[in-house]
Amino acid sequence: MHQSHRVTWASLPTLISALMTAVVTTAAADDIRTLPTVEVVGSRYSLLGAADNANEGAAGQTQINSRVVARTGEVLEVVPGLIVSQHSGEGKANQYFLRGFNLDHGLDFKMSLDGMPINQRSHAHGQGWADLNPLIPELISSIHYRKGPYYAADGDFANAGSANIYYTDAVDKGIASVGLGQNGFYRTLLADAPKFRDGSLLYGLELSHYDGPWTNPDNYNKLNGLLRYSEGSSARGFNLTAMAYSGKWNSTDQIPWREYRQGQIRRWDAMDPNGKNGASANRYSLSGEWREADANGTLTTQAYLINNYLDLFSNFEYAPTSQFNQRDSRVTTGLNVTRVWYVNGVGKEATNTLGIQLQNDNIHNSLNSTTARTRNATCQLPGAEADPQIQCRRDHITQSSIGLHAENHVHWNDWFRTVAGLRGDYFRFKNIGLSDAINTDTVSDFIATPKLNLVFGPWHKTEYYYSIGNGFHSNDARGVTIGTGKRANGLVRTFGQEVGIRTEIVEGLQTTLAVFQLDNASEIVYIGDEGRTEDSGRRSRRTGFEFNNYFKANKWLTIDADFAYARARFRDAGGDGNYIEGAVEGVASVAAIIDDGGPYSGSLQLRYFGPRPLREDNSVRSDATTTMNGKLGYRVSKDTKIELIGFNLLNSKHSAIDYYSDSYTFNSNLVAGGRVFHPIESRNFRLVLITRY
Repeated sequence: MHQSHRVTWASLPTLISALMTAVVTTAAADDIRTLPTVEVVGSRYSLLGAADNANEGAAGQTQINSRVVARTGEVLEVVPGLIVSQHSGEGKANQYFLRGFNLDHGLDFKMSLDGMPINQRSHAHGQGWADLNPLIPELISSIHYRKGPYYAADGDFANAGSANIYYTDAVDKGIASVGLGQNGFYRTLLADAPKFRDGSLLYGLELSHYDGPWTNPDNYNKLNGLLRYSEGSSARGFNLTAMAYSGKWNSTDQIPWREYRQGQIRRWDAMDPNGKNGASANRYSLSGEWREADANGTLTTQAYLINNYLDLFSNFEYAPTSQFNQRDSRVTTGLNVTRVWYVNGVGKEATNTLGIQLQNDNIHNSLNSTTARTRNATCQLPGAEADPQIQCRRDHITQSSIGLHAENHVHWNDWFRTVAGLRGDYFRFKNIGLSDAINTDTVSDFIATPKLNLVFGPWHKTEYYYSIGNGFHSNDARGVTIGTGKRANGLVRTFGQEVGIRTEIVEGLQTTLAVFQLDNASEIVYIGDEGRTEDSGRRSRRTGFEFNNYFKANKWLTIDADFAYARARFRDAGGDGNYIEGAVEGVASVAAIIDDGGPYSGSLQLRYFGPRPLREDNSVRSDATTTMNGKLGYRVSKDTKIELIGFNLLNSKHSAIDYYSDSYTFNSNLVAGGRVFHPIESRNFRLVLITRY
C-alpha cells in the first residue's frame, strides 16, 4: 500500500540537488528506455531479442503514414488493441479504450511527445486529459508503445500502457500537401528541413478546417506550427524545438437513443436548443534534448516548457440551463535526465539505467454554470441537486512531482535475460480554492513501484516472457484537497502480471500473444452527464489477452491482424453491480496494405469495437461498431502522388461512443437515466495531393 505524508516543499531542494548529482555523475536517456538497435522489417520494427515483453512494440513512419485516419489522434491505433474515438467536437481530446479500460480522455494511458507529457494532471474536464490535435502525423518518425505497469521509466498514468511519440529531426525532401473532402474538409501542409549552419532547420505548418455532417457544423479551424533546429546524430547531438497549436470549434454532443429511435431527432441534430457548445484551445511549447555517448554509456537530458489553454462549453442534459463551462489554463515545466552505463563482468551483457523526472504544473481552472456561453447568475450545474460537492468553483493548483527510476538489464546467457526495475514518485498537491477557502490545502504523497521482466529465448526465433510489477496514477488535486466529503488518495496503486510469447518462426510473420491481469486499488469512473471523473473507492480487476500479427506476405502485400479481449469487474461491493461502465471488451483490427513501388498503391482497414456495459448491473449495453476505411493512391511522378481516401465505406450507422446518463426530453422533462450516443459519420471521401520537393 502507498503511504501519505504531509511535508513541506521547502525541504526538497537539498534532496533534488543530491538526486541530480547522483544521476549526472554516476550514469542517462530520455523518458523511456532507448530500445537497442532493431531490424526494420517492412514498415514495422522487429523486436525479437530487444523487447522486454510481448506487448512492447514500435511503428515506423511508413506504417504510420499508411494508416487511414479521419482525425489526428487515430494515428495511435497503430498500438494493437487501442481504440480511438470521439464524442463531441473535432477539436476535443479523443476518447481512448484499451485492455478493458474506458480511458476517458487519457487516464491510465501515458502519452508523451519527445519527452514532453501529453496527459494533463488535474485537468478541468478530466484527469489525464490527452489532446493529440497538436500533432503533425507526417513529421512523426516513430511511436514506441508498451502495455502494463512493467517499465520503471513509465510513471504516472502508465497502467494500461504508454505511447512515446518521436518527431523526426529532418526530412529527405520537402512536403507540400493539399486535401479537399466532403463535410467541409480541407487541409494544407508545408514542411521541409533545409541545412542551416551545422545542422538542419525543420519546419512544418498545417492549416485545416472541418464541419462534419452535423446540423450545427463543427466549424473546426486548426493551425499547427513547428520549428526545430538539430545537430549531430541520435547518439551525440541536440535539438531545440518550438511548437504552436490553436483550435476553435463548435460541438454536437451525444444524443438520446430513445428520441432517435422514435424519430424525434436525426443522427446529426443536437438536443441543446441553444446550439452554443464548443471550445477553443491553444498549446505552445519550447523544448530541448541533448544526447551524449562514450565508451561507458549514454546520457540524455530533456527540458520543456508548455503552455496549455482550454475553454470548453458542454451540455449533456440538454436543458437550456444545464450547459456548463470548464476552463483550464496551465504552464507545465519539466526536466528528464537518464544515464545508461555498460556493466562488465555480469553475464554476457549488462546495463544499468538511472533517471530522474521533474515536473511542475501551475494550473488555473474553473467550473461554471452557463447558458449559451453566458455565465449564469446562480450555479445550476447538472447533478448539483443530488450531490452538494458538485459546485461552481475556481481553483489555483500547483502540482509538483519527482520521479526517480532505476533499471538493471542482464543477458545472463544466450537464452535468458532479466530486467529488474524500481521507481519512486513523490507528489505534492497544493490547491487554493479561489471560490471557497474550505478547499484550500496542501497534501503530499509517495509511492514505490517495483517491476520485473523475465525473458527466455530466443529458440527457433521465439521468445517467452513473464512480467510482474506495480504502477500508479495520480488523482485530481481538487479531490485530494477537497474540504468537504471524503478525500481521494493522491496516488493509487496498480498491480499487474502477464505471460507472453513473440515469434517470427514463419518467414515474414511477426506474432505476439499476451495474457494479462491488472488490479486497480481504486477505480476512477467517468460521470457522463456531469463531464467529470470521480474516485469510486472500489477495487477492480481486468483479465484478458491480446493476439497480434504482422505479415509481410511479399514485396507488395502487408497484412495486420490484431485481436484483444478483456473482462473488467469491480472486486468490492457497492453501486448497482460489479461491471465497470464503458469498459471495452472485444476489439479487432485487420488491415491490408498494397504497394509494389509502382504507380498504384492502396490499403483497407476493418475495425471492430465491441459492445460494452453502460451500467454497473450490465442491464444496458452498447452495440458493437464495425467500420471500414480505405485509401487508393496513384503516383503521378517520382515526387507527386494523389490519394483518394474513403471513411466508413460500409456506411455503418452505429455509434462512435455510448454512455448511460440523465437527460432532458424536448418538452423539458428530466428522464432519470438512458442510453445516449454519438453517431459515427456516414460514408465520405477526401482527395489529397502530395508533392515532395
